[in-house]
Amino acid sequence: MHLVINTLNSISSRYAPSRVLSFNSAHVFKTLQLIDREGYVSRLLLINELQLGEGSIKTLIKHLKMEKLIITTNKGTTMSERGRKIYEEMSRFICAENQIPRSSISVSVFNYAVLLKFVKYAIRQGVEQRDAAIKMGAKGATTLVYKDGKFMIPGTKYNALRDEKALEKLLKDKLNPVDDDIIIIGSDDSSIVLSELAAKSAALYTLESHGDHKDFKLVPNQKTVTSKKITN
Repeated sequence: MHLVINTLNSISSRYAPSRVLSFNSAHVFKTLQLIDREGYVSRLLLINELQLGEGSIKTLIKHLKMEKLIITTNKGTTMSERGRKIYEEMSRFICAENQIPRSSISVSVFNYAVLLKFVKYAIRQGVEQRDAAIKMGAKGATTLVYKDGKFMIPGTKYNALRDEKALEKLLKDKLNPVDDDIIIIGSDDSSIVLSELAAKSAALYTLESHGDHKDFKLVPNQKTVTSKKITN
């Protein structure tokens, strides 16, 4: 996983004396997700899906090509063999996601949930994940730990969704969590895209910050869950 994180950070770092970049590892991850879904992507699709300007998309593509993660063809941009390997490795950790409606535990209008596996010791009270989401420009993030069929506030035995049965069912149905999985909900007032990127940014921050923990282990051949979006 260290190779994956280092590659993402390299793509998201500027090459002197270039300008400060307007994208980060969350944009990189979503780009790979889009290519996996579509096969080939155009710059216009990336502009719309990532909500970045044309110049930023050109730079993103340039950095992805420098790391040999993508190939540009007449059909559009697709993943290289190296890109596929890195994407599949990331998808074993961040393996399910879904747009969710506003609720008592979310902090904004637009909310997006990401399931994160194998990092049960990486979460304290969810403050770091909230700060990572805010750094993305979103309103914030809520972190939950799934245990014994309940979505708990980290560090407590409080069931955060005890009065949100519809949301509890939605998260179980769409994310299929198992014990010790982490759910990060990114929230924003203006855009579902930003709430999605905030959740992914917080998840990637968690992987990067705690990847060398002694209990940070990947279960071999763990199946992933196809992600879907729903409307509020």
